[in-house]
Amino acid sequence: MAIQEFTGDTMQTGHQTLTVNGQALAALVSNIAQTDGDYTTHIPGLMMYRRSKTTDPMPCIYGLSLGVTVQGGKRVLLGEEIFDYAPGQSLVTSLDLPVVSYVTRASSAQPFLGMGLALDARVITQCAAEMNFSAPLKASTSLAMSVVSVDDGLLDAITRLVRLQHEPQLIPLVAPLIQQEIIVRLLNGEHGPALRHLMTAGSPGQQIAKLITWLKLHYTEDIAMDELADKAHMSPSTFRQHFRAVTGMSPLQYLKHLRLQDARQLMLNEDIDASSAALRVGYESASQFSREYTRLFGEPPLRDIKRMRMAV
Repeated sequence: MAIQEFTGDTMQTGHQTLTVNGQALAALVSNIAQTDGDYTTHIPGLMMYRRSKTTDPMPCIYGLSLGVTVQGGKRVLLGEEIFDYAPGQSLVTSLDLPVVSYVTRASSAQPFLGMGLALDARVITQCAAEMNFSAPLKASTSLAMSVVSVDDGLLDAITRLVRLQHEPQLIPLVAPLIQQEIIVRLLNGEHGPALRHLMTAGSPGQQIAKLITWLKLHYTEDIAMDELADKAHMSPSTFRQHFRAVTGMSPLQYLKHLRLQDARQLMLNEDIDASSAALRVGYESASQFSREYTRLFGEPPLRDIKRMRMAV
């Protein structure tokens, strides 16, 4: 299998010129992800991905994480925002976000290769509190997703973490140290402001992050938008403004995405019908559920679930 590595020499892609020394990471990922699929590793939270062809847009939830494209290309849609990331670029998601994700460049000869690492909010908060930053945070609220190029220091740390797969006896002691280094480098780099906005005590970003944590536990309940504003200690208009600035969508859109994603998993995993799934996730009207499900996933519930089962 040919590997289009991002190397120390200049390499042209469809979107940019790369000068990142990444041969080692490309070889490691391709060795783990030898056929199409998603691969867990011995390191908690570390995943590898391979696709030999482009994929259809797939609504899903991205959690607090770092993603890196090693080969090929990927696109993530967050509300009206579009994020394309190519070899040598990283995507950081600062909190749980409903997105639409798909591979845009892949082939049998040059498959898409990528990796993802779940990040620990407590470690981010602890590291940020101990670091001295050259520039203070601006008062504005940052979108909880960003794409930037991977610098050499971050790439080296990621490569060392993936290489630990070959030394499983060292993983319990060494992996947490490298993961902390990765977080420090993210905070110190271009991803830093978005992460810091959501971890700074008392900031609007942190208030929205806390509210989203609550919403994930209570989204099946009958929730008024003004109630969410009260919980965030903001006026309704200020709350909507900050919520959209962080998540790229309105609170109501976010709530719908949570419900519809959960309903889809219920139908897939528990083999229940659409009406039962709708009630479980908080819908009172089965017809409204079906309309909104079709709008998000592109097909009515029954047809969508049938297609997904056939694809497995």
